[in-house]
Amino acid sequence: QVQLVESGGGLVQPGGSLRVSCAASGYSSSIYTMGWYRQTPGLERDFVAQIYWSSGNTFYADSAKGRFTISRDNAKKTVALQMNNLKPEDTALYYCNAHVGGSVYWGQGTQVTVSS
Repeated sequence: QVQLVESGGGLVQPGGSLRVSCAASGYSSSIYTMGWYRQTPGLERDFVAQIYWSSGNTFYADSAKGRFTISRDNAKKTVALQMNNLKPEDTALYYCNAHVGGSVYWGQGTQVTVSS
């Protein structure tokens, strides 16, 4: 069973930066993609960023372009999301997502709050 564990969420002021990470474990198949989604209460879970594990190609939601950077560490099997110039509307529960062996897995989420 694939497990994804997020870390690094917290409270930050507008304009600040935060880095969230996700560690994957418990799998034998290759990772196809890993990424980040976010969700605020009462709304759907929205795509933020994704990275293809073998190529390193990345994709971003329009709201994340120019401010967020997704990266991976092959050896540690982790993916990170560096978030800069954060805005109050970035406040959400951020979920790690992974496509492994034809299945999709989710972490439990880490809260990011942007407020003064």
